[in-house]
Amino acid sequence: MIIGVPKEIKNNENRVALTPAGTQELVKRGHTVYVEQNAGVGSGFSDAEYSKAGAKIITTAAEVFNLAEMIIKVKEPIEQEYKLIKKDQLVFTYFHFASYEPLTRAMIASGAVCLAYETVERVDGSLPLLIPMSEVAGRMAVQEGAKYLEKPLKGRGILLGGVPGVKPAKVLILGGGVVGTNAAKIAAGMGAEVTIMDVNINRLRYLDDVMPKNVHTMVSNEYAIRELVKDHDLIIGGVLIPGAKAPKLITRDMLKTMRPGTVLVDVAVDQGGCIETCTPTTHENPTFIIDDVVHYCVANMPGAVPYTSTLALTNATLPYAIRLANQGWKRACQESTELRSGLNVMFGEVVYKGVADAFNLPYADVKKFL
Repeated sequence: MIIGVPKEIKNNENRVALTPAGTQELVKRGHTVYVEQNAGVGSGFSDAEYSKAGAKIITTAAEVFNLAEMIIKVKEPIEQEYKLIKKDQLVFTYFHFASYEPLTRAMIASGAVCLAYETVERVDGSLPLLIPMSEVAGRMAVQEGAKYLEKPLKGRGILLGGVPGVKPAKVLILGGGVVGTNAAKIAAGMGAEVTIMDVNINRLRYLDDVMPKNVHTMVSNEYAIRELVKDHDLIIGGVLIPGAKAPKLITRDMLKTMRPGTVLVDVAVDQGGCIETCTPTTHENPTFIIDDVVHYCVANMPGAVPYTSTLALTNATLPYAIRLANQGWKRACQESTELRSGLNVMFGEVVYKGVADAFNLPYADVKKFL
């Protein structure tokens, strides 16, 4: 198969979809890999390393898209890339369709096969291609939240872990999944007083067993959230419904009950966000303030630590990319329920129910194309 790896062009997105090591694994199986010039530089990988691994370096993104049967990316295509995607081309990347209707309609119009990392799902319900970036984002949420609690950045001026004789900050985490668990680990390790909320009591039992003593678990409901936001310093939203919009757990009216300088970090922003007042921001301009509450809503948080993120992502995606290349997308998706669940838009039709429901679009059964 001919595989294309374009350079990511989203604001401050320094990750790349394939490492030189991953390139070598595909090339040695007989596949051709085209990598756009400087695609890996932001992650610390030079064109020379890709060439040594067997890739062919291409000058422009347009050439990469034109030559490739399968495009492997990190982030969803942005407007200037829409026209480069061809009919019947396989695009394997994070799409997060349910958060952005223009992208969904553009991919419908393209006639491409859109296989989304974030909805590839195992039998046990885990999301193997979302997990590594959720781990990074969960850990970063605390790192960034701690920074924006500083007074010069309009936060409350509180040190997350406190010091002897002074209480630590209080951190509230919404969602006990991968993001929430990783956020709780880091916040607890920094000495904060942490409360993690979820609707799944069995998940809370597990977290109660494995977390240190400064992490408390609580069943999530609107009443409890309304009470807790009043006195917590850092609030992290990490709620996920695979392939669909995140529910709004913190509403606009709750902001007025928070203390000035409270920091909100919405990790779910790439799925529409679980905080009503959050809209996507960039690493260049990461925060905004509403009602004296600091909002950090960067939609590609792992892009700030691209070396770590690229390695973690390729570790997860490469086995699937190899299977798609070896078997072709159709046979691979016929034989793998995990890959089949990643199909979102195909040949002008929406085949993932969460995406169809988000925009009231017609839904087609994926079996129609398999």
